[in-house]
Amino acid sequence: MTVEIISQCAHNHVCGCTRCWKPEGALFAQVAVVSREHVNITASQDRLAVVDPDATIQRHACRACGVHMLGRIENTEHPFYGLDFIHTELSDEIGWAPPEFAAFVSSIIEGGYPPENMDAVRDRLEDIGLPPYDCLSPALMDLIATHAARQKSGVKAA
Repeated sequence: MTVEIISQCAHNHVCGCTRCWKPEGALFAQVAVVSREHVNITASQDRLAVVDPDATIQRHACRACGVHMLGRIENTEHPFYGLDFIHTELSDEIGWAPPEFAAFVSSIIEGGYPPENMDAVRDRLEDIGLPPYDCLSPALMDLIATHAARQKSGVKAA
């Protein structure tokens, strides 16, 4: 199956949540977003299946190997509607924006990582220039809060 991305990604990060697909043996997935209109499934779309139809991010995985090829938010009220989540580490292309931060770091404990080793994980993330968060980056959290405030006040986004 082939997924074509026709723009640069944004908000590239490593994610420790238990929902993101991770390569064998990895503690973190690498995830970025691109505008939905810049994502094209160019081959074998019939091999994709939604992993969990009740999840906010509809992760589309290969039926044969289980690799998540893209994630899409279908809820038009969600602050990230219109963005697709992609795994740049699966690309043969070079030049993707590098990861900027680590998200949901504590979640690796839910995946079985020993809690007593978390300081070392956070230290290593800091050493390689990925500030560790147990949520998204401050910029993304601000976007979510701004969206929520606008919805509450009835103000439309510009």
